[in-house]
Amino acid sequence: MTRARDGGTAERELRALYDAHALALLGYALRLCDGDRALAEDLVQETLVRAWRHLDRLDPSAAPVRPWLFTVAQHLAIDAHRARKSRPPEVGDAALAAVPGLDRIENTLDRIIITDALQSLSPEHRAVIVETYYRGRSVAEAAAVLGVPPGTVKSRCYYGLRALKLALAERGVTT
Repeated sequence: MTRARDGGTAERELRALYDAHALALLGYALRLCDGDRALAEDLVQETLVRAWRHLDRLDPSAAPVRPWLFTVAQHLAIDAHRARKSRPPEVGDAALAAVPGLDRIENTLDRIIITDALQSLSPEHRAVIVETYYRGRSVAEAAAVLGVPPGTVKSRCYYGLRALKLALAERGVTT
């Protein structure tokens, strides 16, 4: 038997349901949500919305309503838990602050491409370019460090830069 309900009757019935069961339902929801009060309150609210949708089938004189409410709350908590497990956790603004800016990302990508291009050079050409361009040594200083004559450093630098330009062009870097 379904009860006909108008707006005022439904509101009174829901109010009575809330007054009778909300406190116990909130305590149960807090246990289901590991003490997260906001989540528990959302759970109680959704449980009562489900009860409101089924007011015509809920008759406290025929069967106790509280077990039905607790079962609905438990099912909602399980569904919410599964939903949280199925998607990545949300992060706050602090995690976004740790993400490097676009210029830092571009610099990192440039370094990766240049390092890869340098690895394609012969060890002799790579050593001369590293000493002169990255360590800022003069031709004479690089010659002393590498144990080769200054003229050899100059020619290796010239041919090494040409090979590096070609290697960068192969990787899509244009001038």
